Formats: sequence, structure tokens, C-alpha cells
Amino acid sequence: MTAKPEILKLTKVASSRLFHIEAMDLRFSNGTERRYERLRTGGHGAVMIVAINEHDEVLLIREYAAGLEDYVLTLPKGLIDPGEDMMTAANRELQEEVGFAARELSHVRQLTAAPNYMGHRLEVILARDLYPSSLEGDEPEPLEVVPWPMSRLAELFIHDEFSEGRAIAALCLVQQRHSPAD
Repeated sequence: MTAKPEILKLTKVASSRLFHIEAMDLRFSNGTERRYERLRTGGHGAVMIVAINEHDEVLLIREYAAGLEDYVLTLPKGLIDPGEDMMTAANRELQEEVGFAARELSHVRQLTAAPNYMGHRLEVILARDLYPSSLEGDEPEPLEVVPWPMSRLAELFIHDEFSEGRAIAALCLVQQRHSPAD
């Protein structure tokens, strides 16, 4: 196994309310030195929730995606707040975004996105045995909840509004281990 590169220097390049860009000067085991830039990750991580109701439907949300300047279908998600564990954060986000809580929560897998450029880690959580429960969230407008039958995931995967790679990956992972509710 090749040794990890030595970090020679970290330099703050730019910062905003959401993003911190950092330059990393590295020396690889063969002596080559290179500068990389990355989005520095802070906070306590994030969760994405695959919530399946008693009708064997996954609860999607339709929300505005500023990066695409359009509304998209996706899964509920959010940051893990200080003092929360991933399960508490998942249940809170579920209540804020879809108006349900879960009696059964299980960790599916950790996902990363563009790990060459950012250290963001997302915990995929499966939520079952849902019951109505709402919390005030930080969304600027009410989110539309869209129940989608698990039996029709193939259609969802090619739906124009459903394009977020993390949500597709999360549903594929859950689909592999899913057994319909009785």
C-alpha cells in the first residue's frame, strides 16, 4: 500500500457562509509535490433519509435546487446538528421535511460526493414504521411530499425531476435489501 501524501501546507483560499476553499500542498511518496484545492468540510456531517410508509412508498420531497435553478424530486436530508447523533438528526429532518417520524431507523451506508475535491460525508438512513409528527424546519417554503411506490423505482430513476446522484445511490442501496411491508 502506498503511503498517504505528506501535507506540507494548508492555505485558506476563499470562504463564504456555506463553503471554505482550501489549498493543500502535498508531497507524495515518490517525492512529487502538487497543490490541490478542496472544499473543506466542517460540521458534524449530514443525513439522507429513505422513509418507507405502510403502503410501501418512499416519501420524496419536491424542493427548489438553487444550483439548477429549478425544482427537483429528492429524498429528505439535512445536517447533523451539534449534540445530535445521525439517527436523531434523521428523525428530526424527517419531521421537518415530510411531517413524519420513524419508530425504526437503521444505518444503510456512508456516501461521499466528489471525494477528490471535498470531504463531505452523507449517512444514508432507512426509516420505517412511520407516524405523523411535525417539527418547524428551516425551509423557506413548504415542501411538497411525493409518495412513490417502491415497486416503481425503475420509473423514478429515469424521471426528469429526479437526478440527484446521492438520492439515486441511496435508493439503489435500500432497494437491494428491501422487502415489502406486509
